[in-house]
Amino acid sequence: MTDTRATADVRFAEPGARWRAVAYGPLICLIVLILELVLGHGPVHWFGLLFCAVLLAGFVSLQVVAGKRHVSVELTETSLREGAETLELERIATVLPEHDEESWEDEDWQSARALGELAGVPRRRKGIGLKLRDGSLVQAWARDHRRLREELTAAVEGRPANDGSHTGDGTEDAR
Repeated sequence: MTDTRATADVRFAEPGARWRAVAYGPLICLIVLILELVLGHGPVHWFGLLFCAVLLAGFVSLQVVAGKRHVSVELTETSLREGAETLELERIATVLPEHDEESWEDEDWQSARALGELAGVPRRRKGIGLKLRDGSLVQAWARDHRRLREELTAAVEGRPANDGSHTGDGTEDAR
């Protein structure tokens, strides 16, 4: 499946997971192997370290694929994709205000369905209330929820992005 949209169309993006995480386990195994070779205090565990490196890389690869599929976020000029679910921006009536932390009562949108295939807002992400044109409430979510709220509000109101260079994943686009 090839994505033909131009990267200039993306207002906000979070990848969900990064492939560099796959290298961490094998890198630690390599460090242990080097230490065993340099110190020479016993047998070098070639097979055990290689087996652990492959096993760790395999499991983390599965987690990265799942993270990219289920907890990635992408906001374009026309749609919001949360995991595997895409919501057209024209269906959004309004972006609801952030929950007041001083308030004792929850907002109605906090118990609404979270967008995506997951049962709720993923861990380490915060929900953003959306009221749809049909009157229903849903929750968008992101790690950088303030930036997504800002970009989503601007997109729903039809305004251009504030600076157009931030993708929400800690990197800046060179446009």
